[in-house]
Amino acid sequence: MATAAKELKAQARSGVGKGAARALRREGLIPAVIYGDKKAPLPISISYNEAMKSIYAGGFLSHIVTVDVDGEKHRVIPRDYQLDPVKDKALHVDFLRVGKGTKLNVQVHVKFINEDASPGIKRGGVLNIVHHTLDLTVDADHIPEEVVVDLTGLDVGDSVHISSVKLPAGASDHSHEADLTIATIVAPSGLRAEEAEEGAAEEAAAPAAAPAKE
Repeated sequence: MATAAKELKAQARSGVGKGAARALRREGLIPAVIYGDKKAPLPISISYNEAMKSIYAGGFLSHIVTVDVDGEKHRVIPRDYQLDPVKDKALHVDFLRVGKGTKLNVQVHVKFINEDASPGIKRGGVLNIVHHTLDLTVDADHIPEEVVVDLTGLDVGDSVHISSVKLPAGASDHSHEADLTIATIVAPSGLRAEEAEEGAAEEAAAPAAAPAKE
């Protein structure tokens, strides 16, 4: 289920380059740009605190945002951001304009439910998550918050593939992998060791093959 678009306040900026960026940061702002939808790029500045709050809230690159630039509102989605590698502070944000009917590639969080209804997990099996997020193509107006995977009935050795999961309406897999494996139920280490020992014992007890007759 998509959430309402958050709104960010911004100001148009004319200065470019490292000097202008440093001046903005001293004022508690960071440079950003709005591009796409066959329109000219629009350089803007946004609040450093608001940017950091949005980035660390999670899902920053998969939520539609309304950016109010001096009273003019732009419907966008964050496409990329740059962090200082040492201080971990936001340095720059790129926003993509979102027009009507736009399709987007986004990362969507996977939520696993009903672990208590999985026979494999009940017997001590472990949920091995291969993909915590899914790369999906979705309608910009219907970006899902999550994809739900039901573990009911899964036993040790079973796998969950994307073909067995109900994707949100209008969404499709963008991973380009054949029937992507999302998760598997694996045996606990103790059980795996026990099975390996049993296999070795059975092999040792098996009668040797009779020599071929000349």
